[in-house]
Amino acid sequence: MSQAAISIQGIRKSFGKLQALKGIDLEIQRGEFFGLLGPNGAGKSTLISTIAGLVVPDGGKVEVLGNDTVKNYRHARRNIGVVPQEVVYDPFFTVEEVIRNQAGYFGVRDMGGWLDELLDALELDDKRDANMRQLSGGMKRRVLIAQALAHRPPIAILDEPTAGVDVELRRSLWEFTRRLNGEGMTVVLTTHYLEEAEELCDRIAIIHNGAVQALDTKDALLARDTTRSLCVTLEDAAARIPETLTPFLADRDGEEVHLRFNKEEHSPVELLNRFQEAGVAVKDLHTFSPSLEDIFRSLTGEHLSTEEVS
Repeated sequence: MSQAAISIQGIRKSFGKLQALKGIDLEIQRGEFFGLLGPNGAGKSTLISTIAGLVVPDGGKVEVLGNDTVKNYRHARRNIGVVPQEVVYDPFFTVEEVIRNQAGYFGVRDMGGWLDELLDALELDDKRDANMRQLSGGMKRRVLIAQALAHRPPIAILDEPTAGVDVELRRSLWEFTRRLNGEGMTVVLTTHYLEEAEELCDRIAIIHNGAVQALDTKDALLARDTTRSLCVTLEDAAARIPETLTPFLADRDGEEVHLRFNKEEHSPVELLNRFQEAGVAVKDLHTFSPSLEDIFRSLTGEHLSTEEVS
């Protein structure tokens, strides 16, 4: 069995009376694109800080490619690059100097062609000689990503990397990280944009109240919810809904009727037949499967707002 990229074993961490992490057990395999989801205060940022060696756990241990993050901190830290939520930068250096300095902290004196590759992929090439103070917020975030990858680590941890940035940066970042992942880099992503996790991640862990509530592949998580939605457009907006469909009624807006049903007990054809039996003409219909947002809400009782960061 190959060594995990990140092994988290019974991690506990408290801040005063607050239990931020309550015995987290988790393994992230090499080459995975792994999603870490949870509402505000769930413990995600504390867990990332523990992996990065910035927080010492009260119990348990974390290993990065077999290196204990406390006992063998230097080796563990060298194997990861963390893109933080906060935009923090040194205002006295240019973009190129900031990236080279970061590589130097890990003993990389000559970045070779990797510097140009980073600048090109993150569309920073024309800003390489610009002072950090001159950059927009989106450009500063691009530099943070380049910094995290400056020493070319085998593991990248992206903590809300696209929060509050434009669509163009999101697109270019995901193209780049997909490419790096395809070349073997392990990517760990936290995000409030569930469509990103649904599109990018191989496996997803949902954390709530300091504990792992679910850990599985995206498809397996989606398969947990057997409910389906049926949107029916009626010919007559004033038509009465058959009484046999009242238990399934979720919402109605004029001619549009929204029904929810359990796919293991009923089918869209069965529900459509009930309209026909009652003489109610149907003009159009659409069925919808549950989304990752639905699964997230059922496990945590909360929505994952795209306007907040944890």
